[in-house]
Amino acid sequence: MSASEVKQHWEDRYAERDRIWSGRVNAQLARIAAPLPTGRALDLGCGEGGDSLWLAEHGWQVLGVDISETALGRAAAEAEARGLTGRVRFTQIDLSEDFPEGEFDLVSAQFLQSFVHLDRDRIFAAAAEAVAPGGLLVIVDHGAAPPWAPPQVHDHRFPAVEEVFASLGLDESRWEGVCVGTEERDAVGPDGQAGVLLDNVIVVRRLNVGAGG
Repeated sequence: MSASEVKQHWEDRYAERDRIWSGRVNAQLARIAAPLPTGRALDLGCGEGGDSLWLAEHGWQVLGVDISETALGRAAAEAEARGLTGRVRFTQIDLSEDFPEGEFDLVSAQFLQSFVHLDRDRIFAAAAEAVAPGGLLVIVDHGAAPPWAPPQVHDHRFPAVEEVFASLGLDESRWEGVCVGTEERDAVGPDGQAGVLLDNVIVVRRLNVGAGG
């Protein structure tokens, strides 16, 4: 699938409804970020901006990036409505092809998973490089299909957290593993169904030992 086809896939997805996601911050990110000193944050695959806006409201200076201009337009409109335009900005990037410049104290990838082309190895390598010394890289994945997902999602193989962590190829002399594991979380589906979700959670800190990854 070409880059333009991938972009169109996501534009079509967001065009299905006026809002695709809940607008709430992802629970794992809120738990991890709440006690941190604020700084610069990068939200990868920010969608309609739920995480970016939460971080901005809690004192972070945030850059949210996504492939979909439709999603980013919704995020920017919500930021304006909440008076957050001075703390958060949004930009359109196909992360499989490009990556924002700069260093960040928090780089977050929440459920950056896709059934269409997504070069996660490239994205996560760039994400690690973008973490400032002392900063965190936070990756949260679906460890299994949600109970309410359609059959084709249940047939999909979700990588184990150990696989994802190993794929990062981090130099242990330059990184500290804060959390690498799976966690269960109560959740409610789109039609009000109660269920338990399995999250793969990776939190790693870049040590203050100079450049490199």
